[in-house]
Amino acid sequence: MTKFASLATLITISTASAFAPANQQRTTSTLRAGSNDLNGWVPDESKFAYGLPGSIDPIQEFDPFGIADRSTLAEMKRYRESETTHGRVAMLALVGFLVTEAPLKFHPLFQTGNNDIGPAIRHLDEVRAVAPYFFEILALGIGAAELVRALKGWESPGDEIDDLKEDYFPGDIGFDPLGLKPDNAEDFAAMSTKELQNGRVAMLAVAGFIAQELVDGKEIFVSAGLVPDIFDPSTLPVQF
Repeated sequence: MTKFASLATLITISTASAFAPANQQRTTSTLRAGSNDLNGWVPDESKFAYGLPGSIDPIQEFDPFGIADRSTLAEMKRYRESETTHGRVAMLALVGFLVTEAPLKFHPLFQTGNNDIGPAIRHLDEVRAVAPYFFEILALGIGAAELVRALKGWESPGDEIDDLKEDYFPGDIGFDPLGLKPDNAEDFAAMSTKELQNGRVAMLAVAGFIAQELVDGKEIFVSAGLVPDIFDPSTLPVQF
């Protein structure tokens, strides 16, 4: 309970920072409203992380290991691409943890009836038993998504096989079905910063959730004492 309370406090504080108004002078200082190739971002080696959005109060330019200072522009763009992508996956995972476990128990892929299939880290066991072909479909889906991202952002294989395209802004793969992407540099920088901050919070939260469930084998809300513990591990199709 203490561990969960500490994690909840961290998430609350970090989330508040994530939604706090970004320091626009620091975030948009290298954005040029008339530039469309990189959403208004103009790389500037004199700025932190070449002027990429993502640095806000209360800790501006947080980089305790000095990675940004040692990185080339190509490396910095790859790091930001990776951070953005992992943050998006973590945000989806965070929602998945909360809605598939007790008390909501929303499982769109299979019906559980009155069974409690336990913490989210064990749910793929149930999927494997109910729909074993799902993993092949999942692998194909992930592969297709990664192929599209690679074609959109990466240079064609050659002497350098891991460089992003010069006119590609890290994370901007063009997927925007709801039309939420701002049409000016300042608003895009602010939205990008919010996405990064929430992605960072989600990565910390999901890591905490996974560690918690690996340690005690209980669902998040059960560990918090908010719902009763009725999970019986012996009912799972795969035993460890």
